[in-house]
Amino acid sequence: MTHLSAGTGPFAVSAGVVRFAALLSRPKWVALACIAVLVAGGWAWLLLTALPEAALSPLGWLDAICSPLKAGASGSVATVMTVGAMWVAMTLAMMLPTAGPMILTYADIAETALRKGERIVSPQVLIAGYLVVWLCFSLIATLMQFGAMSIASWPGAAVVATPAAAVLFLAAGLYQFSALKAACLRACQRPFSFFFLNWTDRPSGVFRLGLRQGLYCLGCCVAMMLLMFAAGAMNVVWMALLGVVMTIEKMTVAAHFSRAIGLAFTAAGLTLLAQWGSGFLT
Repeated sequence: MTHLSAGTGPFAVSAGVVRFAALLSRPKWVALACIAVLVAGGWAWLLLTALPEAALSPLGWLDAICSPLKAGASGSVATVMTVGAMWVAMTLAMMLPTAGPMILTYADIAETALRKGERIVSPQVLIAGYLVVWLCFSLIATLMQFGAMSIASWPGAAVVATPAAAVLFLAAGLYQFSALKAACLRACQRPFSFFFLNWTDRPSGVFRLGLRQGLYCLGCCVAMMLLMFAAGAMNVVWMALLGVVMTIEKMTVAAHFSRAIGLAFTAAGLTLLAQWGSGFLT
């Protein structure tokens, strides 16, 4: 393998280029760069979509980001593309930070293997497999949002909006105590043993590892992601709060935090049902 080196002469390479090439040869820096670029791109797209709605008043920007993003006229091709792009951007912005520890764990193992002279596969391949799962989820969520938009246009649909949101919160709360949630969360919290037992130096194998980790992440976070429909799809503040919760949950090995979130969601669902019931009876 040819290595770049700084020196003199007509074919000399600058020291800056050498240092940059050295960084690119380190899996951990490649992983960090990929995460940073994709997350920044997702949030930038979402904020640029929200901020044009802001008024010229000093607090207009706050009103904009606290409101659901607008997708345009229902049923048009432009609306389909806009809503789909919103879900993709939201997935990049919310889920990649939660996957950061998993991706960096792979990069650390790969870097150690590289120092031993072993063949490795770039973390980009792992990230690609992970993103395929969430891009498929984005497509399904887009279709679900159009279904919700169609139902919202029905006469009397506003009456069922609150109980529907309550059901989503109750489902998300109860899911926090399920065996499937616990199994997926353990896989997300302990990626080292997963990679150690399934290590491969084949790109197709690493891509499949990314797919499996994406499925674990989906099983861990899907109920919280569906809460976007309860809070108004594409609410930027709600995205940020849920993203922080999911990141902390994956970094906290103890089950207390996950159960506390489950109790909070369940309480929110019961409160919404109680409010709807009292208003319905009066």
